[in-house]
Amino acid sequence: MNKDPIRETTDDARALARQLLERARHASLGTLDPETGAPLVTRIALQSDTDGAPLALLSGLATHSRALATDPRVGLLIVAEADKGDAMTHARLSILGRALPVQPDDRRRARWLDRDPKARVYLDLPDFRFWRIEPVSGLLNAGFGQAFRLQPGDMLKPPAE
Repeated sequence: MNKDPIRETTDDARALARQLLERARHASLGTLDPETGAPLVTRIALQSDTDGAPLALLSGLATHSRALATDPRVGLLIVAEADKGDAMTHARLSILGRALPVQPDDRRRARWLDRDPKARVYLDLPDFRFWRIEPVSGLLNAGFGQAFRLQPGDMLKPPAE
């Protein structure tokens, strides 16, 4: 009988997932192509919203934006930055979620530019908008033999008390 490789979710796993989200500046986004229904994977600019949810800045001209307008279901892959070593041992977080367009309020805009000042060139162009990715579930691979299933609350920041 095969042993389930998924471990019980721990506080360390939750902390790592939140850290990956907080540090992310890009990710791989999976959408469903509206013309063919086939999976489409692209690299996008990504940061986290104030509660830790993934926040993407996307051009409406991009195929993935048209796909999101048709079907908001997404897959997102965030990988820990690492210059050395075996890529399969680096932490990575896969998120299944729903993408929703959100208003570019002053708080989101300022937070984005603080982390990516070069985005000032395109942030205010009329075809760019923020998309918030609401996590439905996640899978954290924290390294060899360290896989964890995550719920939204495991990835988002705990509410302030």
